[in-house]
Amino acid sequence: MDNVDARTVPADPRSRERLSRSGLDYRVVDMADDAAGRAFARADARGFLDPDPRDETVAAMTAMMRERRNIGVFETAADADALPVATVDSWVTPMTVPGEPGASVPLWAISAVTVAGTHRRRGIARQLLEGELRSAAAAGVPIAGLTATEATIYGRYGFGPAVPVAQVRVDARRSGDIVLSAADDIRLEYIEPDALAHALAEVHERTRLTRPGDVPGWPLRWTRMAGLVPGDEKARDVRGVRAVDPSGETRGVLVYTLAQLTEEFGADLSIRHLDAETPAALRALWAFAVNHDLVRTVTADLRSVDDPLPWLVANQRAVQMVVHDHGWLRILDVPAALGARRYRAALDLVLAVTDPLGIAEGTWRVRIADDGNAVVTAADGPADVELDVSALSSLYLGGVSAPTLRAAGRIGASADVARRIEDAFGSAEAPVLTIWY
Repeated sequence: MDNVDARTVPADPRSRERLSRSGLDYRVVDMADDAAGRAFARADARGFLDPDPRDETVAAMTAMMRERRNIGVFETAADADALPVATVDSWVTPMTVPGEPGASVPLWAISAVTVAGTHRRRGIARQLLEGELRSAAAAGVPIAGLTATEATIYGRYGFGPAVPVAQVRVDARRSGDIVLSAADDIRLEYIEPDALAHALAEVHERTRLTRPGDVPGWPLRWTRMAGLVPGDEKARDVRGVRAVDPSGETRGVLVYTLAQLTEEFGADLSIRHLDAETPAALRALWAFAVNHDLVRTVTADLRSVDDPLPWLVANQRAVQMVVHDHGWLRILDVPAALGARRYRAALDLVLAVTDPLGIAEGTWRVRIADDGNAVVTAADGPADVELDVSALSSLYLGGVSAPTLRAAGRIGASADVARRIEDAFGSAEAPVLTIWY
């Protein structure tokens, strides 16, 4: 399953037929065609309110997009070099799940979802998303995922927010210094951009194997983070630090920028990416940021909701953590998805799952053995739990509580059943997704 190549999956015929009725052409874009690739990259930038990309930026974007399945929607009578009026791209990638380090499930990752402002309210986004889900299910991929710029769009397609993250703001003048112990034998050093991009990729690839919800990065992600993408006006603002253990191995990396204060000499420090393989490296990198001379505030996003930062500072009130949705999941194959992860407690119950697209709909018996392995089969008869695929997807990684969803009216179950689901599905460490995709 991990070797499914999304690029071999054709455009969904149902979406193609429905959009054709509105005079729109829905098709896979050939990114090997330079003109088509440039038009797709420009439409993607336009959709996310970015400046029109320069030629060198387009080259970097299209090189990345050639590794993905790119769908464009065009006016039927448009010129050959016209920009698509809507875009989406996708690829199959492993997502880490609870279990042994490296345990994963194939994920149909969806990105670059845009619709031009001139073509809103014509049902295009619906056909893009439904087409992706039907294509993924037809290819045998058990779950789809995305990160959302807007939180109100994707629930109608069966996605559920499954990986919450925290946005952090530290008043460094009130927090007190983070004091490291002698046992935190970590050396910090500044790192140049080329080496920074390499360190980001290296550390992330190791750490994501231990964090449910995380996925691999890709070269453009790290070169952009390190400020190496041609045409990036803010590239010179990027600075990097790595944490090195006594053996000389890089165990953590911090990328940040500084915004100078106008009313006094000093700056606000904004963390672009913070990744650490060991607790010692994490403590050292947080100490670097919070203890930095002349810094007023430190901000970061995409932090785990159980990040230890509040427990590292003397004054916890100087740390604000705002939890928000980030990783959204959409189960497509209930037996395959639930069977891919491990659980903390034995469980035997029947789920009745509804699905607006009918893909994952059914009644399923979930039997989890004492060793944490699950077997899921079709079932008949009364269900212990009634829920839609969005709620099941939110529960999947253990980052959302079953009693919480029950209290919100999102699942129909007794209080005892909800507690037993939480005992089985819950995770000692919160899932996290440390990148956008």
